[in-house]
Amino acid sequence: MSGIPLGVLDLVPVPSGSTAAEALHHSIDLARQTEAFGYARYWFAEHHLNPGVAGTSPAVVLALTASATSTIRIGSGAVQLGHRTALSTVEEFGLIDALHPGRLDLGLGRSAGRPPQRSAQEAPFEGHTPNGLRIPKPFSFAHLLGHPRVALQQHLLNLPGARPQDYAEQVDDVLALLRGEYRSSEGVEAHAVPGEGADVQVWILGSSGGVSAETAGRNGLRFAANYHVSPASVLEAAEGYRAAFKPSAELDRPYLTVSADVVVAEDDATARELAAGYAPWVRSIRTAEGAIPFPTPAEARALPWTDADRELVADRVETQFVGSARTVADHLDRLQEATGADELLITTITHGHADRVRSYRLLAEEWQRRSG
Repeated sequence: MSGIPLGVLDLVPVPSGSTAAEALHHSIDLARQTEAFGYARYWFAEHHLNPGVAGTSPAVVLALTASATSTIRIGSGAVQLGHRTALSTVEEFGLIDALHPGRLDLGLGRSAGRPPQRSAQEAPFEGHTPNGLRIPKPFSFAHLLGHPRVALQQHLLNLPGARPQDYAEQVDDVLALLRGEYRSSEGVEAHAVPGEGADVQVWILGSSGGVSAETAGRNGLRFAANYHVSPASVLEAAEGYRAAFKPSAELDRPYLTVSADVVVAEDDATARELAAGYAPWVRSIRTAEGAIPFPTPAEARALPWTDADRELVADRVETQFVGSARTVADHLDRLQEATGADELLITTITHGHADRVRSYRLLAEEWQRRSG
């Protein structure tokens, strides 16, 4: 099982006491190092109005990272289409591809603030899969709908008075612009230069078996299922994608990567200490406060904590893979087996940059040992 590729998903986290500039320098350094460790791809996420996350524009950070690396595939995980147009997305990635051809992954997602859509035919599963993978109870995002901060984010990111375009239609427009086949409803052509003909892999990211999985399958695209964000619906997302899949010029069969939140250290106890800031960091996101700068273990222990807080983050904490390289690799093997993933996408946040680099190195060494 361990022979499949590993990729990196980077949120450009800002540790407490640090700055966004330092976080960006650390992310570019991590991309260089994970390229040397043998990771297959390096993706940047898109988040806004979060004091503890500096990855606001995947295309900008990718342009910087492309010049600092040479072989690792780089991409977005994901561009949030609700915040931009199909044309601006294709043009941005076309610019990068023009200087670094053949290395880009264009991962597309729906805009933040929308709860995952569950397929009507799917009943939520809770417990453990036959091989022991933890599937927690579904988390409800209902308390965030209408939250003032969420509403403000949408106000600042969306064009005033513009009607939000249907996500599946936006993906269709992206694909048509890349192929040079875009036509308006009146039959007028549009050609993105640069962008048209760009040698990019298009991916769809999703947290359920709903719109995103169906859009990826219908278009014969690669799909990324988010175990690290929505662990309760990862099986549904994988199954929904495969059920909707139709062969395309790009793929003759479904191709799936699955994300996992991971912290690796020399032993389980050290890894648990490094991961201590994770729970309050997730709490800050789920209360719509915005991701706080990632705390040190001591800072995390000093924060007030309630039973309600534990319940709020339980699904994420119990599905984070924390421990020695052997412990974490065993968890990843179970995740791969349960989902049938063709790749795994690893996201790691620690307060110290050296600890984060070491986590990726130790995991890569164990993964290569198992596949050799």
